[in-house]
Amino acid sequence: MAFIPLRETYLLGVIKVAMAEYILQILRSQLMIVFSWGFHCPTALPEDRGLSFLVDGFKYKGRVEVVYNDGLDLFEVCLEDGRTEDMVYADCLVNVIDGMVERVDNYKEAVRDFYFVEK
Repeated sequence: MAFIPLRETYLLGVIKVAMAEYILQILRSQLMIVFSWGFHCPTALPEDRGLSFLVDGFKYKGRVEVVYNDGLDLFEVCLEDGRTEDMVYADCLVNVIDGMVERVDNYKEAVRDFYFVEK
């Protein structure tokens, strides 16, 4: 499994990264998909609320925040352009982010056309 370093957020000198590490563990379970987003700069959110990272995806380029809702035991995915997906289960997290960042209809053809790859 590849190592993805985490930029730690310091709160009063104490590192709070348990939830960020858990989210990274979920993302590491499907590295090929995550790397297709151009995933980089993972950062723990303050107060151990979740994880923030940058993507350079096919559909979206910018910051993604994955925030944990401990009352519901679910995640919320927020993009800088204002789009959000809430009520996301852990086992659906990668697919939800992929749909927001990378995946389009006729994905293979769109990527081939984008990179001018011949059939």
